[in-house]
Amino acid sequence: MKKYYIVAIDGTAGSGKSTIAKGAAKELNWLYLDTGAMYRAITYKIITEKLDYQNEQLLKEMLEQTEIDFRYHSDEAVYQIYLDGKNVTRVIRNPLVDKLVSHVSLIPIVREKMVKEQRKIAQGKNTICEGRDIGSVVFPNADLKFFVDCDLDERALRRKKELGESISYEEIRNNLIERDYIDSNREISPLKREKDAIYLDTTNLKINEEIAIVVLLIKMRLLTQNSFI
Repeated sequence: MKKYYIVAIDGTAGSGKSTIAKGAAKELNWLYLDTGAMYRAITYKIITEKLDYQNEQLLKEMLEQTEIDFRYHSDEAVYQIYLDGKNVTRVIRNPLVDKLVSHVSLIPIVREKMVKEQRKIAQGKNTICEGRDIGSVVFPNADLKFFVDCDLDERALRRKKELGESISYEEIRNNLIERDYIDSNREISPLKREKDAIYLDTTNLKINEEIAIVVLLIKMRLLTQNSFI
């Protein structure tokens, strides 16, 4: 009998997939693997080190010297991301990273490195992971897949609440449009809904409702596989 399970959550930027994955993992006491945060961490390092990421050799050397992992914080009962031993969970969510992360994630050697690390981290653990190619590329045989979407204007409003006055609503909305286009049209691992993924529109849902739906469906799937939580 299989001893661990993988739930893959794909979706558009700002649709709530990170919040859903994090909340469901916390409720089920599973590992929350935020793959998007891993790409953000690499992007953050590129920015802080002022690295010419279009120079493949420099980028390759940087990736070889980079360590990314997730550590459990018992006080918050969640996993947080560490870059080279430093907690970067909050700093990778800034506007500069937002603007560059989709471009960095297009680079083949970056994706190869991240996919390898993602599979390694999830090995042997009950895991809920989210991103933009989880069900299609990273874990194509996941036990359950979701595709989370949300109205563009609602996504922009939510992101504006997160970022405050540091950036305008118009800038956020335009950034989301650009990220949607890049993510959906890139040659390598484009964002797409897999045929076996459950579609979840969060436009009119509250956070607790989104999490409750996903947790319920996970429990139902595990019951059909003669397992338990």
